[in-house]
Amino acid sequence: MSLAPTHPIGTGPGEVWAAPVATAPLDATVDVPGSKSLTNRFLVLAALANAPVRVAGGLRSRDSALMIAALRALGQHVDDAGATWRVTPGPVQGGAHIDCGLAGTVMRFVPPLVLLADGPVSFDGDEGARVRPMAPLLDALRALGATVEDEGRGTLPFTVTPPTSIPAEVAVDSSSSSQFVTGLLLVAPRLPQGLTVRHTGETLPSLPHIDMTCETLRQAGVRVDQPDERTWIVHPGPIALGDVRVEPDLSNAGPFIAAPLITGGTVRIPGWPTHTTQPGALYPQILERMGATCELVDGVLSVSAPGLAHGGITGIDADLSPAGEITPTIAALCAVADSPSVISGIGHLRGHETDRLAAIAREVERVGGRCLAGDDSLKFDGMPPAGLTPAVMESYHDHRMATFAAIIGLAVPGVEVLNVGTTSKTMPDFPTMWADMLGARAADG
Repeated sequence: MSLAPTHPIGTGPGEVWAAPVATAPLDATVDVPGSKSLTNRFLVLAALANAPVRVAGGLRSRDSALMIAALRALGQHVDDAGATWRVTPGPVQGGAHIDCGLAGTVMRFVPPLVLLADGPVSFDGDEGARVRPMAPLLDALRALGATVEDEGRGTLPFTVTPPTSIPAEVAVDSSSSSQFVTGLLLVAPRLPQGLTVRHTGETLPSLPHIDMTCETLRQAGVRVDQPDERTWIVHPGPIALGDVRVEPDLSNAGPFIAAPLITGGTVRIPGWPTHTTQPGALYPQILERMGATCELVDGVLSVSAPGLAHGGITGIDADLSPAGEITPTIAALCAVADSPSVISGIGHLRGHETDRLAAIAREVERVGGRCLAGDDSLKFDGMPPAGLTPAVMESYHDHRMATFAAIIGLAVPGVEVLNVGTTSKTMPDFPTMWADMLGARAADG
């Protein structure tokens, strides 16, 4: 797979992209690519499995490319040339250097694999990755006997040297990222005694992501017990993953199914699962509270709304702690809603690709709205009577901030987005998909 992104005009680094404005109600069907979260979990488990694994529907993006490169550097064979990938596991090799880019799944899921390696492995990433929290995971690896050299930073870059023996229990404070727990759980079946992981922090954001990890482990025949909401016991044993198919990425579907609340009309997402652990599954109930109608029939989710011109958007008070990653999409709707909104339980988003709370507040203010960022909340006044004003909106090298700005652009003529190409992290074709969604009705007509 080629790792070099191709950028339509105005979508490359440092360039501005003119966000299309809605001119008519939508009538579009959007095929969303596979889940980034599931793709990278399946890739890690496949690398630890007891037999080759085929992965269908995996997301081709910068994050998955970085994960594949990391696994190859550790000695695993990954053939991703076709639509279905084949992962052939082997011994975990040391002596490698891992480029994490901006991928939280790489910087949090791969270091625990070094517990099984035959030598040290170094890690680094993009400049923005070097400020993302890592200390709790690094401390957990130290407690498991590994040597971690990070010069006391608790962030990238660092080097992990595998231990000579590994205890059966570890404590980790995952208040800043549920990925710390997931990284430990994924490697746990291959440890000599398995592993009991205990969360010690006061809060645990994005719990559905940990549920997703446990379900993928169980799907692979691994026994996972959870005696309480803060403890996971993974028993040692083979990982029999077999062949897997990745669900559509429901979080990436968010901007598309949010669009009808602004434009009016209907957007359909095929392949929406009836049962899933993806946090994006919360979208329908949130969007319905804001004025949409959502219907799931034969695996197709249809979202319809009257739009800003014929009914507006209802502001909400919502705790998004179980699904923080959907915050930028919901925040964009709150910025153009008819009434005030409060989104809470999202303090951990300050440690994502950028400080998303500060970024959202700043960009809402940039287009003439009012948004106040608290320690773990965002408060919106809603769209002012005179409407929002055009501006060049920053993406902060954050894919979800780029799609946030695109949603705003539906309602505000003249909005431009700086470096919308950062969406290649999880959705390389976003600008084309966005334009196709908006052009579908005209083409059909």
